[in-house]
Amino acid sequence: MISPAGRSDYWRRARRLTVWLLLAWGVVAFAPVWFARELSVEVFGWPLAFWLASQGALLGFCAIVIVYARAMARLEAEVDVSEPPT
Repeated sequence: MISPAGRSDYWRRARRLTVWLLLAWGVVAFAPVWFARELSVEVFGWPLAFWLASQGALLGFCAIVIVYARAMARLEAEVDVSEPPT
């Protein structure tokens, strides 16, 4: 069972992680589109901005999910989050 102080620390850290990863999501989702004109060089015959928006964003989203899962698993192990017995 987690103490009230530990619960408060757990949720503060979980919210901070979530906010940072949401900011990363926003950057991954909108930066390639916003800077498309500046990134308009060709790589293997395709515009780099197109590749970043289609493939790079998908890889970025997968990385965000992996980071979240690992960080939350580590946080839960540190705090020892467990369900109370019923």
